Amino acid sequence: MKATLLPVYFRSGEDQEFLEQCAKLRELLAEEAEILPAVPFEGPLPLADAILFPQVLGDAYQRVHEIEKIPLPILVVTSEFGTVNMWDWEIVSYLRNHGVKVFAPYTPELTKSIVRSLALKRELQKTVFLVFQDNPGEGMQASIFKRFFWWENECAERMKEKFGVTITKKSFKMLAERAKTIPDYEVEKVWEKWNLPGVDLSPQALRSALKLYLAVKEEIAVHPAIRGVSMNCLNESFYSDTTPCLTWCMLFEEKELIWGCEGDTLSLFTKFVVYHALRAPVFMSNVYPFLMGQAALKHERIDSFPQVNTPEDHLLIAHCGYFGLMPPSFASEWTVRPPVLAIVNQNAHAVDARFPQGPVTLVKLDSSLSKILLVKGNLEGYVQYPGSDCRNGGIVRVGCGHMLMERLPSHHVCLVAGDHSVALRNVAKCLDLEIEEVGGRARKFSSLSLPRFST
Repeated sequence: MKATLLPVYFRSGEDQEFLEQCAKLRELLAEEAEILPAVPFEGPLPLADAILFPQVLGDAYQRVHEIEKIPLPILVVTSEFGTVNMWDWEIVSYLRNHGVKVFAPYTPELTKSIVRSLALKRELQKTVFLVFQDNPGEGMQASIFKRFFWWENECAERMKEKFGVTITKKSFKMLAERAKTIPDYEVEKVWEKWNLPGVDLSPQALRSALKLYLAVKEEIAVHPAIRGVSMNCLNESFYSDTTPCLTWCMLFEEKELIWGCEGDTLSLFTKFVVYHALRAPVFMSNVYPFLMGQAALKHERIDSFPQVNTPEDHLLIAHCGYFGLMPPSFASEWTVRPPVLAIVNQNAHAVDARFPQGPVTLVKLDSSLSKILLVKGNLEGYVQYPGSDCRNGGIVRVGCGHMLMERLPSHHVCLVAGDHSVALRNVAKCLDLEIEEVGGRARKFSSLSLPRFST
């Protein structure tokens, strides 16, 4: 995905400085953008994802009413370092006061995340998410699963109307049946090509996991627009003798295919946007605020939360027995283990993985698809409860737990490694989303590199 940016100049600024800045931006944004030939600011402008001002001049004050009529976002990147120059703040402020949608990034990383978001907005129009499910809500733990908005037709319709994303549904039952027919020798050939860091499974459990991977790979191969995938893996777990955890990890490492657990398309969409805009490690998990007390403890089959200062500002993060499902390139520690939950086949598996301790950002699109939750937090450490449904959970501190309780849109949240609150505000602006922000404290964090595992 690359954004198309249209450089525009005022006639008074048609000079060598402008041309040199255009050339510099083509170099700095080579991976993120296609920068079109520059045009003067007059008459109809060619189509693009955004207007790029590599240089702004006082002409903007006299021509503001013309600028107001531009239907595209405006990106002001006027320094040789790929940021706005500080002496352009007055013009940027003046344009914003006239209702112009202006981005004036002040770090190169912020510039790139904005440009990726502009490309993403267009790409969403032709994006397909594939979900494997049959009768969602009617299977295991129906009293819980029947409550979730992501299975409603309204959810898919809103996603299509707002962003252009298409949700395609196929039978989980038929997929699981197809997986079981794949010969063992095909699985062995596949596994020889992978070098994953830790898989603690029986031979039969590993074969079942890899057969599901091959079956899903067959399905997505026929439709190149599929950019995300999910399945109703818990509620309809009786269809399969395995879980898709390893499948999702392998398909991400191989194709950057984004996954969603439990058929949750809202979490899938949130992760898709965050990853492609920020290129940052992100995964979904369950959030258990300490404020929930016994209601949360009972579900995880644990006696108490760990002792901490300000328990009202702490969260336990856990999903399917562990911190949450993520591929090895996102994790500081990563192992595939036998399943924890009784709801799945005992031949299944789960991923035990960790982020490094330090700042994290919690983010989640809400059911209106017009608002996104943004929470700064800090991953304080990990806690283990042997014999429970939380064998290795994360402890996250936020700025105001009571405020978070009022604003949580779901028990599923997405966690991003690091403090990305500034970038996410700009991502939301690109996608015309309102931010529902809960403050928090964050310490210095070294961003993760994202190595790819060979296949």
